[in-house]
Formats: sequence, structure tokens, C-alpha cells
Amino acid sequence: MSKDYYKILGVTRSASAEEIKKTFRRLAHEHHPDKGGDPAKFKDINEAYQALSDAQKRKTYDQFGSAAFEQGAGGGGFGGFDFGNGFAHGVDFGDLGNLGEMFGEMFGMGGGRRSAEQMRGADIEMDITLTFHEAAFGVKKKISLYRHVSCEHCRGEGAEPGTNMVACSACHGSGHTRRTQRTIFGMIQTAAVCEICSGRGKKPATVCRECKGIGIRRSESTVEVPLPPAMSSGEALKMSGQGEAAPYGGRAGDLYLRVSVKADPRFARDGHDVLSTATLPLTTFALGGTADVETLDGKHTIHLDAGTPIGAIVSLRGLGIAFVRGGRGNHRVTLAADVPRKLSKEQKRLLEELRKEGI
Repeated sequence: MSKDYYKILGVTRSASAEEIKKTFRRLAHEHHPDKGGDPAKFKDINEAYQALSDAQKRKTYDQFGSAAFEQGAGGGGFGGFDFGNGFAHGVDFGDLGNLGEMFGEMFGMGGGRRSAEQMRGADIEMDITLTFHEAAFGVKKKISLYRHVSCEHCRGEGAEPGTNMVACSACHGSGHTRRTQRTIFGMIQTAAVCEICSGRGKKPATVCRECKGIGIRRSESTVEVPLPPAMSSGEALKMSGQGEAAPYGGRAGDLYLRVSVKADPRFARDGHDVLSTATLPLTTFALGGTADVETLDGKHTIHLDAGTPIGAIVSLRGLGIAFVRGGRGNHRVTLAADVPRKLSKEQKRLLEELRKEGI
């Protein structure tokens, strides 16, 4: 049955590559089985993204639909249409290097060049929350991950320690099997990754009792994440190789951390500058004086000259957000007046005297 990849991702047929990528990442995060999502839905989302994220595959899909990516494509030829046997008989695209891989991927017949070393584990996406102070200066966070890791018992080989690896009998050690299939170009012979040994060309004589020969197992582990200073909500941090481990010694996926910074009632941020407001008595503005204000480094004393206007901004150099390569921004303090709502009789009398003096 033909699948509407655009509908699966919820994008229009004119969607840009960047829009498709952003939508895929959101849906993959939402429907990931490890987070309680539907495995079938997750599989469809991944299948749609694999087709639409590649310009050549997307062009093929727009022309022929999802049948171009389905194994077998029907007994009557490509997409159910019989194009006859007069074209490309006996051509082995598995021997044409990258061209063979392109045709193999286009028609769902395996690239013929993919090996175990090219296998890659899935990426992991997580949310991490920082306080304003942690975001300002950077911090090391320990996070727990329940993921596939390389089997410690067999060191990812899949073989019971002390036993040997033997040549795969299905592919005779080549890592690939050949098959002939009817396509739009006629009968084409392709090389596909051996399903028995997953392209390694060898398999364990005795499989590992811990991972059952796959080389990976699920385990909970703790990872220490160094977060740099000056991170903002919405930013993402990539940790290469900290995602899901791949079977048979393949390359691990990556870990992506989406950052969220908690609001702080005392501070706001403008680039690498910290913003705050200090409320002072009216007399301090008129007569001058000192006041303690909150900063990221604790209390800091500021000095006001007599006649300082209300709303003035005091800049505290070097007390702002840290730069990755050293140094810090500034802390800008806006001065507000503390105007009392209730006055004693004496306070009113004194203020009336000041008003008579034009103050």
C-alpha cells in the first residue's frame, strides 16, 4: 500500500529541507518508543524522513510514490507495472560502487556496499533544565540514560569470550548476498547486506550469553555532561557517540540535549549582560549614599552621587554572563524609587516643608 510521506510528517509537498528536518526531530522525540510512543508510528516517521530528507530520494518519491522504496515492489514489476524484460538484463549494480548503492537505495534492494562498520546507533534527544546561575557560568551535570550500550562481556563482538569468529556460510565471508529482482529497468541483480551476519562476513562460533550475539544490550548508565557558559533556552548541545550503541561494533549515535533555563525573579539577561532593578529610598537619590544590590556573585555595594535621577542605570563591569573563552559581560542595575504608600504625620509635615522649598 502506498504511503503518503508528506502526510505522515505533516508537511506540505513544497516544504523545505530544513522544515522537514525540524518536523522530523519533533515527531521522533514525541513518538520514540523509549518515551512511550507507538513503535509503528515511529517507524513510519523515520521511513518518511529517510525518503524526503535526501534530494534524490525525494525526487524519486514525488515521481513514483513509496513503491520506489518498498522491498519487492510487487511481482508485476515496479509499483505494480510490468515494464517488460528488454532492458538492463543481468546488470549487476552491486559492482558499480556508488552508482550501485544509489540504485539499490532508490529501489529498496540494499546498497550492496553497506558494512557493519557503517552501521550507526540511533540518536537520543533529552531535555535538561538549568538555573540562571548555571546557565551564566556553565556547569557539569550528571544525567541518567537507559540506552543500548556495547556489551561489556564480549566487548561488542557478539562472541562468547574465548571462542572464535567463523566465516558466514550464507555469504561465504563477503558480507553480501546477491539477488535478482524485476524493476523499472527490467531484471537487475544487486548485492545486499547479508542478513545472517549483518555485513560482517563472519559470525560467532558461540554467541555471547549476555547479548545473544548482537554485541549490544540495554543498560542504565550515568553520563557527565559539561555545559558551557552563556547557554539560553532552546539551544541544543551535541555529544558525539553518547547515543545508542550500534550492533556488531558499529558507530554509536549522538546525544542531543535541549536546554531550558529557569527564570530568576531577580535577574534578566541581555546577551552577556545581566539586568536587574534596585529599589532605593527617595532620600538616597537626593542626598547620595550607598546601597547593596544582588548580583550573580552575591551582594555588591554601589555608590550614588547626590541628585542621582530616578531610573538611572549603574553598570557593574565584569559581573555579567561568562564568555566561553574567558571574561564576563556587565551587570546593569536600573535604580527605582521606593515611594511609600502611607506616611506618618511627621513625614507628611517634612515633605510639605520640602515642597514649599520647591523640592
